[in-house]
Amino acid sequence: MAILRLRGPLKRLAGDTPDHPLEGATVGDLLRALEHAYPAVDGWILDERGMVRRHINVFVNGELGGQDTPVEADDRVDVLPAISGG
Repeated sequence: MAILRLRGPLKRLAGDTPDHPLEGATVGDLLRALEHAYPAVDGWILDERGMVRRHINVFVNGELGGQDTPVEADDRVDVLPAISGG
């Protein structure tokens, strides 16, 4: 199982647990599995079309990834909301 790690407000929506072992072949599969396991996350990471939202950054083993990025059983996937302000 890959480990999906959430930060900031996303972590609170998923039971205040940062690390989630999930099954899936791609980042998109992992994110859909996360939404299924934690309905409060629904709509915060994936939009209504099932695509990763613009303000969400996904890294696979420290490298910028996307929805179709493949993941292996021992990969670490970090999901970070973009930080902005003025």
